[in-house]
Amino acid sequence: MAAQDPASGCLHGKKQLPAFTWEVRANDRNYHMQFKKKFAFCLSKKKYAGNAIKTAKYNIFTFLPLNLYEQFHRMANVYFVFVILLQTFPEISTLPWYTLLFPLSCLLTIRGLRDLIDDIGRHQSDRNINNRPCEILSGKSFRWQKWRDICVGDIVRLRKESFVPADMLLLCSSEPSSLCYVETADIDGETNLKFRQALLVTHQELVSEESMAAFDGRVTCEEPNSRMHSFTGTLEWRGETYSLDSERILLRGCKLRNTDVCYGLVIYAGFDTKIMRNCGKIKRKKTKLDRMMDRLVIIIFLVLLATSLCLAVASGFWARMFQEKHSYLSALYKHTTPAQQAFFNFWGFTILLSIIIPMSMYITFEFIYLVNSFFINWDLEMYYAVKDIPAKARSTSLNDQLGQIEYIFSDKTGTLTQNVMSFKKCCINGTIYGTGTGRGNKQPSGSGLTWSHHGEKKLNFCDATLLEAARRDSDPVLREFLRLLALCHTVMVEEKGDQLVYQAASPDEEALVLAARNLGYVFLARTQDTITISELGMKRTYKVLAMLDFNSDRKRMSVLVRDPQGMIRLYTKGADTVILERLQRRGPNETFTEMALDRFAEETLRTLCLASKEVSEVEYSVWSRRHHEASVLLQDRARELDKLYEEMEQNLQLLGATAIEDKLQDGVPETIQLLKLGNIKVWVLTGDKQETAMNIGYACKLLTDDMEILEEKEISEILEAYWVSNNNLSGSGEALCSGRLSQQRPEASRHKKRALIISGDFLDKILHTGEVLKEKKRRLWRWLACCKATGSQEQGSLVEKAFVDLATSCQAVICCRVTPKQKALIVQLVKKHKKAITLAIGDGANDVNMIKTADIGVGISGLEGMQAVQCSDYALAQFSYLQRLLLVHGRWAYLRICKFLRYFFYKTFAGLMAQVWFAFHSGFTAQPLYEGWFLALYNIFYTTYPVLSKGLLEQDVSAKKSLEFPELYVIGQQDELFNYRVFSVTLLHGVTTSLASFYIALWAFEDHVGSRAVGDYESFAVTVSTSALLSVLMEIILDTKFWTALSFLMVTASLLLFCLFSFLTQSINAFRIAPAVFNFPDASRNALTDPYVLLVVLLSLVVNTIPSLTIRLYCTIAGKTTIQQACLGGGHSPHLSVSLQKICLKARREPEPSVELRSHVPHSSFHRRSSYAFSHQEGYAGLITRGDSLRAGATRSTTPHLLHPEMTPALSSLPNPSA
Repeated sequence: MAAQDPASGCLHGKKQLPAFTWEVRANDRNYHMQFKKKFAFCLSKKKYAGNAIKTAKYNIFTFLPLNLYEQFHRMANVYFVFVILLQTFPEISTLPWYTLLFPLSCLLTIRGLRDLIDDIGRHQSDRNINNRPCEILSGKSFRWQKWRDICVGDIVRLRKESFVPADMLLLCSSEPSSLCYVETADIDGETNLKFRQALLVTHQELVSEESMAAFDGRVTCEEPNSRMHSFTGTLEWRGETYSLDSERILLRGCKLRNTDVCYGLVIYAGFDTKIMRNCGKIKRKKTKLDRMMDRLVIIIFLVLLATSLCLAVASGFWARMFQEKHSYLSALYKHTTPAQQAFFNFWGFTILLSIIIPMSMYITFEFIYLVNSFFINWDLEMYYAVKDIPAKARSTSLNDQLGQIEYIFSDKTGTLTQNVMSFKKCCINGTIYGTGTGRGNKQPSGSGLTWSHHGEKKLNFCDATLLEAARRDSDPVLREFLRLLALCHTVMVEEKGDQLVYQAASPDEEALVLAARNLGYVFLARTQDTITISELGMKRTYKVLAMLDFNSDRKRMSVLVRDPQGMIRLYTKGADTVILERLQRRGPNETFTEMALDRFAEETLRTLCLASKEVSEVEYSVWSRRHHEASVLLQDRARELDKLYEEMEQNLQLLGATAIEDKLQDGVPETIQLLKLGNIKVWVLTGDKQETAMNIGYACKLLTDDMEILEEKEISEILEAYWVSNNNLSGSGEALCSGRLSQQRPEASRHKKRALIISGDFLDKILHTGEVLKEKKRRLWRWLACCKATGSQEQGSLVEKAFVDLATSCQAVICCRVTPKQKALIVQLVKKHKKAITLAIGDGANDVNMIKTADIGVGISGLEGMQAVQCSDYALAQFSYLQRLLLVHGRWAYLRICKFLRYFFYKTFAGLMAQVWFAFHSGFTAQPLYEGWFLALYNIFYTTYPVLSKGLLEQDVSAKKSLEFPELYVIGQQDELFNYRVFSVTLLHGVTTSLASFYIALWAFEDHVGSRAVGDYESFAVTVSTSALLSVLMEIILDTKFWTALSFLMVTASLLLFCLFSFLTQSINAFRIAPAVFNFPDASRNALTDPYVLLVVLLSLVVNTIPSLTIRLYCTIAGKTTIQQACLGGGHSPHLSVSLQKICLKARREPEPSVELRSHVPHSSFHRRSSYAFSHQEGYAGLITRGDSLRAGATRSTTPHLLHPEMTPALSSLPNPSA
């Protein structure tokens, strides 16, 4: 193995490196321009992408063809084009073809404009990002250009608080040892600072703009990929080769923090960057009802063709019989055979019945979607006044799907939390201090905090008793406790004026140091081997002998210091699970501290235990020598150091515990509880660490203390059993393993709640089985490898399904340390294996792929970065607004759309199926029963408005009741209001109405002609049409639950428009002007003024209304709920009935008190849930003890012009000097 110089990173020896194919040459654009790669057929494009990004779908040339292509994926549009083509043949046409083309064009235009407006927003976002300014090395100097001008191989200069424009190799920075501090919140959700460090050779050599311009290094690395946390490559320069890893790379989307200036070589640009590789593509989203409508259109069309075929065949037979019986009329038929007549009648019936699927329904559909979107935008309950941000429906075609969500996938940082840490409580020497402890929390009069002129004007933590105790300085344990907070950390400090500004690697550390400062122990400065603090106004400098660094396995951090009196002390802070087992003794104070930790955990605060001990000179000298020997080892260095740390951190004396609140957004716990009551499962997908994610899970009530937590070991056993049983036992294996998995299901064990917590690495092993086997989990990885060895996609899918079955059977799922691509993969798996409707909500660029993949994407607006909002379907300012979006607007939208569809189909069948019955009495000719104008206006003016009012304003219960009874939401998840059964009932209801209207009129007209000799075809047609219209309006009146002025207006308008247009189209004057167009002169006036005809219409209305009234009366007597009445015909699922019974019981109960945010299950000392969570990155202690992160007075004195425009005194030890 090649040896590596730890200082320079230079490789020695002849180890064969992997054959990487991505080669980048610094300051050589011409080299990269010459390479091309094929991407489709014979087409090629540049191998090295430019830095301009394009997330929009269309441009000026592709909009029309691409949008039309997408729109004709809707079966209804294809159907309408087919009907228009039929109308172009004069022999079978019933209407001019252009009269049908106009409404179709309107429909396509409305949808096209909506897509265009959405895409214009994406173009504007792309333009804003591509036009961000940056400094690019051009010639021998840096010039201000735009992000889009960056090319692979360019050298870019970045300044503090700027975003990294491309994936770059860090060359050098203004910090000591060319460190660079970045925040990756937009990439992985973590807000703690991460450091990157340049190679020593570039740090030392690239000291001026001239040296930058002369830099001709060559980077050879892996091809662009989506792996966010890995990078492998080499830098060749001046005959030497240096290894590169992810610690040398700045990723696009990172934010430069605590670093004045840094320089980077662009490795990947634009869509080749890792964050863009994780963003995914824009997917056209269709709702569940949309997909069902496509299938219904096909079914209706096939039924229509079958009906037309039957009627056409019957017309052929009838024509043959007629010609044989009436041979004296043979001259009329000499050019037409019965077969030809049947052929033409087939197409005539097809056109005549084509209005069963009316275009007006789809146009009205779009209008309802649009208005319901406005209702979301106008809702003041979802308006965030603090930042003046309203809710916004960015997509107008998904509203009904908001009422069918089954799974919510949420980001953590910035979505559930505010990313603000505050020191809330502490337990010191058996006493609990802080808010809510029963003590006075006001600052004592006259205290003034005179010991610290650096103190803040407003204290985040203020307990009068603790302030007084700190000022008296009579408790040695309290003194050591506060001293530990001021000494044991990796915080950097900067003095601006008379204020100290702390730059912390994590918000937890900053909160602890600020708490110590507020209580009189002020951290002032640090050097490589000293820390200076002010203790109640007295400045003291401690010599740092060693820093025992934090990592995720140790879960603690220690500092070994020598105080001004010469005594050596060890100060340790960490998780209670590791500190308590290292104590010297366990007395009453320790027991009380454990009880306090229980209390803090119940209040979902993040806890740390603090301990210390005195170290003798002899013990330290021996330990120091061994520590030095271990620190220079080439093999097993980390393991030997851990052993030494373990030896030192024994026999500790417990000082107390701290409790920090990771502030949630307002209303998050209550929202999650409501969503869970609505049968919606919430999964948290975060890039943060497991402890932090679990703490937030408890804080927002997603996890509870009575839950069994399934972690990697348990998951491995269950999935292994699933795979083995299916692999070895063939057909019976699935049943056996399903039985095992069913034990995890809530239905099988209602009193055993389970939560699943999984990491991104573990998820990658499950779903991408080509990983290296790991010894500590050998069994799981062996069967995964066997699974891959089979080469069967079925086996891979089996593992996926097993994991999804297990996860969905749990009450809560938390996935931590997941990449953006893994977030999208989890959403995709649930959609694939559960056929469930999903919603993803997030606020950063790391959530974009998840938001695009889910059926509904929600972006949190008003925070840093708007990437998530730009790609979302809905934008909210707070997570808590999700409850109103789903439980109120979503449920109402689903209810309205379903009722609209049901009654639109009902009125169409009820009014127009009479054409079929008329064919049996008209020789099976395709002669229309109704007047042409009635057919044209029936779905536009006569019946549309009442149905439209239902689609806009219908409510079953108020918004307040919708939130009070979230169980009502389950109806949308079960597709109860519109499905194939409801459609069949609607079809049957409409056919029954048309049969009654037609045959009651036929029966009356056969036996009697009216007192005014009314008995002709036109009067018959008017009678049938009036009966059908009034029956439809009566049905809508009976089913409307929420009456408004608009509802009355719409019903009245329908009747008035029917009277008005009947008068206009049947007037004598119109008939005289165009007898072929207005061919029903005075038909309505003659018929509807006859009392006999009016009685026939009334009889039809009564016969059609009685069945509906009977069913509604039965539902009322049987005690069925209003919700159930929405689906006539019964047949509800057991799950729905149980939920509705719960609602009834809940309505009868007294109001329950609000649930406290704490567990009532007693815990013993040995079975206590730890609420430890500490967002800190390993490595900062090493930077401090090596001096890499600290400035010295003469450091890099040869490079003041390029990197250090102003030098700062050594005393301040700042990572972030004031410019």
